[in-house]
Amino acid sequence: MTTLARTLPAVPLLALLLAGPAVALAQARGAPPAAVGGDALSPQEREMLTLAMDFSRRCAESMEGWITAKEVTEEKLFSFLYFPVASTDPPKFTTDWDRLSDRDVQAIEEAVAARSGTIAFAVLVDKNGYLPTHNLRFSQPLTGNAGNDLVNNRTKRIFNDKTGIAAARSRAPFLIQRYQRDTGEAMIDLSVPVYVHGTHWGAVRIGYRLVEAK
Repeated sequence: MTTLARTLPAVPLLALLLAGPAVALAQARGAPPAAVGGDALSPQEREMLTLAMDFSRRCAESMEGWITAKEVTEEKLFSFLYFPVASTDPPKFTTDWDRLSDRDVQAIEEAVAARSGTIAFAVLVDKNGYLPTHNLRFSQPLTGNAGNDLVNNRTKRIFNDKTGIAAARSRAPFLIQRYQRDTGEAMIDLSVPVYVHGTHWGAVRIGYRLVEAK
């Protein structure tokens, strides 16, 4: 694994925000999955939304626990400062708290990803699209092979493409988007906001493959 170069200067926030919001395929305004009703959501969408809502809650509880335990301050958690990792392309970043995410959030992500064979990823991102800890399958050691690393080491990147920023910044109860990953794979992205002590921090994202209704 590449050593994290924390001595490099933090990247200014505005320099990282390059994309605007994408269009949602479906949104619910405050209603739980069972109350959305009728044809608003497919069975698969309901399943993923239920998972994402619990995923969001568990991540928020973990982060609030860090603050309570004085492992990180709320100010640092909301500072959105990113320290570049040397010699990474696409660029990777560390933060004042990503080690806590590696310790606590990955297990939550893995539990969500294991719930369905259609799920490609389940991740936590901050409101700028920074992904501190990816799933195990996408957190493999860097090899120096650009093509291999693009697929297998996607952790600690800032996903500020249109889909990523829309998911990270949306405060709607949920957001569903169709998009194509930078690996070329077509995907459905369902996101739910994450609030830490009542303040919007980011989102959880579940990327999954569509199951056609019979």
